[in-house]
Amino acid sequence: MPKKRRKLNKDFEKEIHTSKKNVELVLAKIYDIDDEDIQKEYMSAFNEVIYNYDQLKNDYELIGFNDNSINLIENYNKAFSLFEAEFEI
Repeated sequence: MPKKRRKLNKDFEKEIHTSKKNVELVLAKIYDIDDEDIQKEYMSAFNEVIYNYDQLKNDYELIGFNDNSINLIENYNKAFSLFEAEFEI
């Protein structure tokens, strides 16, 4: 039986790409922090954002755009906003 093709969505792909760039930018800024204790604190807090981004990306790569996709992008956006509100970067 042939494998079912995953459903694609150009706008959603753009959001994933933008999310990736945001994660990379914040990680670069965290790695530039000289104080190791502060860097660990920021990294620990940012792990939630990374986790949500990975879920979002993996779900889209494996399944494509689906009912859960909107929830995943909302979870990522909430985690990123919360991190930005709590930590100055």
